[in-house]
Amino acid sequence: MQGPRPVVLSGPSGAGKSTLLKKLLKDYENIFGFSVSHTTRQPRPGEVNGKDYHFVTREEMQKEIDAGEFIEHAEFSGNMYGTSKGAVQAVQAQNQICVLDIDIQGVKNIKKTDLNPIYISVQPPSIDILEKRLRDRKTETEESLLKRLTAARVDLELSKEPGLFDLVIINDDLEQAYSELKEVLLEEIKKTEESRKS
Repeated sequence: MQGPRPVVLSGPSGAGKSTLLKKLLKDYENIFGFSVSHTTRQPRPGEVNGKDYHFVTREEMQKEIDAGEFIEHAEFSGNMYGTSKGAVQAVQAQNQICVLDIDIQGVKNIKKTDLNPIYISVQPPSIDILEKRLRDRKTETEESLLKRLTAARVDLELSKEPGLFDLVIINDDLEQAYSELKEVLLEEIKKTEESRKS
């Protein structure tokens, strides 16, 4: 695959990945592109097909997975999620750094591919703080909240594996977390800006 190295962002739901990403996309408007994941879940209010996710049926997704069209995929709360090769290539074709928001299973799957991304884990300071953040969102039922917390515990345990991530950010202070994120991406950002000029 041509173009700048992609970035894999991982970490439990509520750790602050989306917030950090929004800041990054705002500060470096055309440098980063988001690979649009596929999912079999129903769109939430306000979500747009092709922008937030590619909303597909389980049959469609399974067919493409079987055909080797996915870099990684996983099942969560009864729904399938995944990143297609096409989605990443679409971003790289724009000469943008492709950002992949992927769970820990996905990270391990990508390690087996030739993608060669920068691996970053965004983590909450503690499970208690994570629970408070998720409760404050008010988007979860008690059951789905508990599922997310269980998944987060597993996620945090698995992410301790040496060499799995190039950088682990403990998102306790947003500005601090953001500057750590920017620092690790600076080289790729510069390369992308340079190649735009030429």
